[in-house]
Amino acid sequence: MRNGSMKLLPGVFWRGREEHGRGPDLMKATKRSTENFLKTKNLQPGFWVEFQCFSLIQTGDIRTLTEQLLRLALKLKPSGHWQIFVTWRLFDLDRTIHFLTVDKSKVLLLTSAEDLDCTPGFQQKVFHINQPAEFIEDQLVLNLTFSDCKGNNKLRYEVSSPHFKVNRDGSLVALRNISAVGRTLFVHARTPHAEDMAELVIIGGKDIQGSSQDIFKFARTSPIPRQKRSIVVSPILIPENQRQPFPRDVGKVVDSDRPEGSKFRLTGRGVDQEPKGVFRINENTGSVSVTRTLDREMIATYQLFVETTDVNGKTLEGPVPLEVIVIDQNDNRPIFREGPYIGHVMEGSPTGTTVMRMTAFDADDPATDNALLRYNIRQQTPDKPSPNMFYIDPEKGDIVTVVSPALLDRETLENPKYELIIEAQDMAGLDVGLTGTATATIVIDDKNDHSPKFTRKEFQATVEEGAVGVIVNLTVEDKDDPTTGAWRAVYTIINGNPGQSFEIHTNPQTNEGMLSVVKPLDYEISAFHTLLIKVENEDPLVPDVSYGPSSTATVHITVLDVNEGPVFYPDPMTVTKQENIAVSSVLLTVNATDPDSLQHQTIRYSVYKDPAGWLNINPINGTVDTTAALDRESPFVHNSVYTALFLAIDSGNPPATGTGTLLITLEDVNDNAPFIYPTVAEVCDDAKNLSVVILGASDMDLHPNTDPFKFEIHKPTVPDKVWKISKINNTHALVSLLQNLNKANYNLPIMVTDSGKPPMTNVTDLRVQVCSCKNSKVDCNAAGTPHLGLTSLLLLLLLSIAGL
Repeated sequence: MRNGSMKLLPGVFWRGREEHGRGPDLMKATKRSTENFLKTKNLQPGFWVEFQCFSLIQTGDIRTLTEQLLRLALKLKPSGHWQIFVTWRLFDLDRTIHFLTVDKSKVLLLTSAEDLDCTPGFQQKVFHINQPAEFIEDQLVLNLTFSDCKGNNKLRYEVSSPHFKVNRDGSLVALRNISAVGRTLFVHARTPHAEDMAELVIIGGKDIQGSSQDIFKFARTSPIPRQKRSIVVSPILIPENQRQPFPRDVGKVVDSDRPEGSKFRLTGRGVDQEPKGVFRINENTGSVSVTRTLDREMIATYQLFVETTDVNGKTLEGPVPLEVIVIDQNDNRPIFREGPYIGHVMEGSPTGTTVMRMTAFDADDPATDNALLRYNIRQQTPDKPSPNMFYIDPEKGDIVTVVSPALLDRETLENPKYELIIEAQDMAGLDVGLTGTATATIVIDDKNDHSPKFTRKEFQATVEEGAVGVIVNLTVEDKDDPTTGAWRAVYTIINGNPGQSFEIHTNPQTNEGMLSVVKPLDYEISAFHTLLIKVENEDPLVPDVSYGPSSTATVHITVLDVNEGPVFYPDPMTVTKQENIAVSSVLLTVNATDPDSLQHQTIRYSVYKDPAGWLNINPINGTVDTTAALDRESPFVHNSVYTALFLAIDSGNPPATGTGTLLITLEDVNDNAPFIYPTVAEVCDDAKNLSVVILGASDMDLHPNTDPFKFEIHKPTVPDKVWKISKINNTHALVSLLQNLNKANYNLPIMVTDSGKPPMTNVTDLRVQVCSCKNSKVDCNAAGTPHLGLTSLLLLLLLSIAGL
């Protein structure tokens, strides 16, 4: 048991002491001493018994002896509460075996043994005996003491000589009378938890045919045959977490044929490789020692190598592998590494429903009980309606429900969330095991076992005709979880909405149904509306629950009459006219009617928007005429359409207004002359290419009042032998020179005519700059150069011709 888990009652302290003897003898002696003690002492309600012995007995014998102590105590028929605390001291190790509580002839508590410090293997590894004249059949040679610190279950012995055997109690005997067995015998002991080798040195023994190491067959997990060698090693088993003093002998290497003066040498990880210096060997005796505490969780095995060398360090034999196995101690608590642990279970789930699995990790040896975990629930919060709502499988860690489905009702629970303190304990759950804890959160999930219900059977709403928007909120109640689809409502209008004038949507915050008008209502058509609305959940109901009469409600809607504005018909109104029609021309007569047919109101008209100021409307009869010329090319016209707005105002109090739109499509007439571009060009005075510029033409009118265009030079003012214009296509022409001109600016009149009927013509001056172009520099500055018009140019040309 762990320290601090028991407090001794006041009583008598007694210590029995047995220095020698094997298990059965020690038990008999202890039994007699204890019986005399119990019968003669004036016992108080508690006592502590401690035994010290210096010869090993089996754990099973200790359990039997302790049970006998219990029976002796029961014979005394104690009237109070008795405690017996038994401590065994085996060599220099402390081992607490049992803690017993006796109360009125009943065993209240019996705990298993706890090894505080135990070294598995032979307690004595080397023995020396004198060679007898003859080993006699079945005669005891010596006693061997081996323990795996786990009860020696399935213990097996093997002897290097076929003429000997080791009994279950550790006694070595001969199988027949034999005189010569060699100088050394080896005994190998093995259990599922430990193995070790002991050496028996026979003083005065003589070599026989075949050495002992050849006869001895060491059963290993690997079937690889062993080669003949004189170095004999066996695995060394060392418990982790050993205390001082160090170094401590842990094994021995034997070489029966080692030459005189040779030495042992040890190498490998833990010797000359990191971590260095953990192990060392006595170069003369072969004793292997450990120099520090080992940690199995850091390194579980060390693979060392042993060899013999001469005085110069030259290898004589080896290396031979030597395996050091670190025996696990329970020094690591289980830990839960995968949190947070959150599980969900549906309310009303059957008993035994698995919620989640929690598993812990233990760094100790998984092949031992040190890492064999058992789980239990230490605490449940809250503890209602039952303190045991859940159970955890002690081996698998599965958490399951253990209450009836009726108790697992989310709507009746104080809190639909439970927190469990889960404990994992190693040593298969024994009290001596270490523990680790984690918190598991289990949420009771809602299922749709409650249908939504309207808080009222009928709802009232009032809305003005022509208005849109929410007119009433329908309220419902639902006991299910507000965060799930089992609570969220879905509303449907099932009757009274043939014109689809109404819609209903769910308010996500309040779960209310928001009934809205989406198409304006008309008081003159219907002053009252009645809707039948049903409510359901997003999630389907469970099979044994259905929607009842409370899941439907009636909404009565009253439409209020308001003074509605007149309505133009049609809207928009359209008319097509040619642009530039005469002023005061009538375009059309608009028509607006008053929806309030029962009020018999009059209507007056006015212009609301007329961007170009072209229109006028008769306020009485709605006749629209022009006040200015209509121009299709005006910036207020888009895609040949002019838009104007008119008002119709009734005689109500207050008056209501309606708006109508007039779209005037303007047909094109050829009222715009074409124009050229560009109007400026440059040319070099010594250019070889006499092309000046490509001209384009454009017209604001529409086809056919535009291209093809006709390009001409206005000849009355231009000489024929200087300029030339050539058509390129319907919209472009090329202007070129017939000869080079001096540096100056020239104005060339270009006449362009469209294809309208009748056509329109425009004359535009093209300014041509003749520039000086030398050394890749263009100089068009005409300063100091006479600016000659075409008339002056013509006179110069005539003079030059006359001079010729």
